[in-house]
Amino acid sequence: MNIGTTHIIVLQSLSPPDGTTRYVNQVVEGAPDLVTMRFFSWHTALLGRYDVFHVHWPELLIRAPRPLKARLRRGALYLLLLRARLQRIPIVRTAHNLTPHEAGHNAEIRALDALDARTALVIRLNPTTPVEPESRAVTILHGHYRDRFSAMPRPDSIPGRVLYFGLIRPYKGVETLLQVFRALPDPNLTLRIVGRPSSGLGEIITTEAAQDERISSVLRFVSDDELVVEVGGAELVVLPYREMHNSGVLLVTLSLDRPVLVPSTPSNQALADEVGPDWIYLYAGELTPDILRDTLERMRAAGSRPRPRLDDRDWKTLGLQSYRTYLRALQLTGRTVGADRSIR
Repeated sequence: MNIGTTHIIVLQSLSPPDGTTRYVNQVVEGAPDLVTMRFFSWHTALLGRYDVFHVHWPELLIRAPRPLKARLRRGALYLLLLRARLQRIPIVRTAHNLTPHEAGHNAEIRALDALDARTALVIRLNPTTPVEPESRAVTILHGHYRDRFSAMPRPDSIPGRVLYFGLIRPYKGVETLLQVFRALPDPNLTLRIVGRPSSGLGEIITTEAAQDERISSVLRFVSDDELVVEVGGAELVVLPYREMHNSGVLLVTLSLDRPVLVPSTPSNQALADEVGPDWIYLYAGELTPDILRDTLERMRAAGSRPRPRLDDRDWKTLGLQSYRTYLRALQLTGRTVGADRSIR
């Protein structure tokens, strides 16, 4: 294959772009013209025409609210893996997380293990992600959002404004943040919770806010323009996740030049070293009132500083890296893509 002239069709295991900051939107916008993207349906996966299957969050392919539907999806996945083997269609997977945020049962684990066994290359979004064997690993960083937000009006930060934003799920620790914040009596502090809740978390947030007038919330998905206003207004973003390996929310925060408090993990430490001092504040163990208060003091003492360094994270560069990864996967599986789109 002649790198730089080979047109390929990639089936993404994601729904089509919707013009927001979802990961798939940035992947598609950054892809070179030599890549045609298709988006997931079981009909396309089993019968459609594509050269590479790119998997994200593989557990989402086979989960369903009803057991029968989940069983049918697992069966469809095994058929897809058979097709990939017979037609030498390489599978590339992006490792967004070390493990699924919500554990699956044994049948799901076996299906995901079968998928992993057929995966040619694993894209890791930071250099700390373990991949076995290491020869399958390709490091392509998570992109920034500066270009996406550049034309949107951004307000000045509000002194004392602490913000959590993004999907509100059990592992993200929003209940802990509410308790920690309420333990700080400072009347000049405010807490803003922005995002769509799941698993009854909306009721918890509403109840806590009713007992503390300093707490306010927007419990729904917000547009990019609203997001820029909310993040821009924050003095400090706090993401108290119980599990954190890669986070688009963290990259959004840094893209909008706002400091952030996150758990101390190898991936967060690597990103803190990359972007420069006084942008990412790390804490060990459980978030506490002392940690939040001390971080605000340290951040204010730091004063002005250069913007976070995100130079190697533009989506066009990452798109070219992904394209080269697809070509390498095709070579590994021996699939030849001709100019007429035929398979030899």
